[in-house]
Amino acid sequence: MPVWVRDYSWRQTDTAVFLSLPMRGARVTQANIFCTDQYLKVNVPPFLFEAILYAPVDDTSSTAKIRNETIFFTLYKKEVAMWESLVMENGDKEKMQRIRENAVIKAQEKADEEEKSKAVTKREHKKFALEATMKLEETERKRIENLKEEERKKVTEELEIWKEKQRNEEKQRRIQREEEIRRERKLIEEKKKQETNKTLKAGTSKARSIPTKAAGSSGNIFSEKLKEESFPAPRSAGTIKISFTSRVFPTALRESRVAEEEEWLHKQAEARRAMNANFSELKDLNEEEKNPDWLKDKGNKMFATGNYLAAVNAYNLAILLNNKIPVLYLNRAACHLKLRNLHKTIEDSSKALELLIPPVPDNADARVKAYVRRGTAFCQLELYAEGLQDYEAALKIDPTNKTLEQDAEKIQHIIHGTAQDS
Repeated sequence: MPVWVRDYSWRQTDTAVFLSLPMRGARVTQANIFCTDQYLKVNVPPFLFEAILYAPVDDTSSTAKIRNETIFFTLYKKEVAMWESLVMENGDKEKMQRIRENAVIKAQEKADEEEKSKAVTKREHKKFALEATMKLEETERKRIENLKEEERKKVTEELEIWKEKQRNEEKQRRIQREEEIRRERKLIEEKKKQETNKTLKAGTSKARSIPTKAAGSSGNIFSEKLKEESFPAPRSAGTIKISFTSRVFPTALRESRVAEEEEWLHKQAEARRAMNANFSELKDLNEEEKNPDWLKDKGNKMFATGNYLAAVNAYNLAILLNNKIPVLYLNRAACHLKLRNLHKTIEDSSKALELLIPPVPDNADARVKAYVRRGTAFCQLELYAEGLQDYEAALKIDPTNKTLEQDAEKIQHIIHGTAQDS
């Protein structure tokens, strides 16, 4: 039961009321004060004070101070007047209850209004901050654009200067080439003139040495000239037909690896058939989600967080897109093992082992995981002989693994103990 505070003291002026509440032996720092314009309540366990004030006060400007296990209130009156008493006297219970309820309602309304006011102020501050940020960004953007424009003009001017320099150099080179060509032509003409003069001199000397010739000899000279000047007739036009072997790949057949290309085409056809067959399940996925590697990484993250069902769904979609990736079956087997779907664990581990053929050093770790997960599922199904076979197969791949060796010995002990009991 609370202890009601009766030994309070108060005094007043025309504008204010000064109230002193002693809380002897209590931790006043934990005081719970509720005040409205006509209702005051103070709760300091185990003390309780409640007062329905004589007249309304301004609860917004009124203050309370704690000092020496005493609470001092300064209540400012709404109307300038002297009170006959601190609390309202001779009030019936219903009226008092009504005043309490109205005080609570007013306090709630005031709190809602303050909350709304704070929200409006916060929105205005955000709006102002956003506008200021936008102005700063706009100023920065204009500054960057101006810098870009200045840089563009500078580069353009440098480019024009370089082009002009190149044109002048080209013009000079062209003039030099023309001058060289004129010199060469002049030299060629001079040589021709010299050869012509030599030919004329030689003909004159020959004519002097043979003044007359037979008529038939002149005919032979003309026939020889005709023979020298005769040319063969042009060849007749024709059409050559060329046929090419139809190819999917752009390389020539002699440069291609036919077996590897056929395997690739077969895999592409299977992937297209899988896409068409499961289109209803994949139509809601975007392009990124249709990547098996992306789905595998998503499933790995879900497995790490313990969401095994979601990880199984991710691996299911990845397998629908590409059912030739052994790690998808291996990871899904791990999920099923966590969910104790033991038969599905065995199926996925077996499928992974089928895809991990041929056994090479690069897939040794994956084969060990597949054997261990399948062997664990067999042991949980109490098929210890099959489980022991898988653990022994894993040990053949990784003989230095002490954990596998210990697990295999435990399974052997279980098998021997079962045989002795029977």
